[in-house]
Amino acid sequence: LQKELLKYKQEARNLQGIKIPSPQDALQQRLIQQDAAVLQLKQELLRASMDKEELHNQNVDLQRKVEERNRLLAEYKKELCQKDRHLQQHQTKLDEMLRQLSEASYQQVDLERELEHREALLAHCMKREAEE
Repeated sequence: LQKELLKYKQEARNLQGIKIPSPQDALQQRLIQQDAAVLQLKQELLRASMDKEELHNQNVDLQRKVEERNRLLAEYKKELCQKDRHLQQHQTKLDEMLRQLSEASYQQVDLERELEHREALLAHCMKREAEE
């Protein structure tokens, strides 16, 4: 009866898909789990490596953009310095012309006073001559 009972238990287990693990089966199962863990770690390493490569490429691209912007900034600064120099030169010329204009204005005022003075002398001389 006991043999029969064991036989039926074994058959029931086989029908349910349950199997009594042998030491070899347990070792095999452990190896399968370790292989799965190693495979998962390899996949994670590959993803991390790809992420690292992508970040490196992005970094290189950003560095190139920064260098380009720095180059443009240097060009703009150079142009700005040139325009500042031209502006300073024009300001100097303008100041000189204003000074000359001011001098000419003073000379014109002096000449107008002298003309008025001479006209007054001429009028005075004409009046004296007319009286004589």
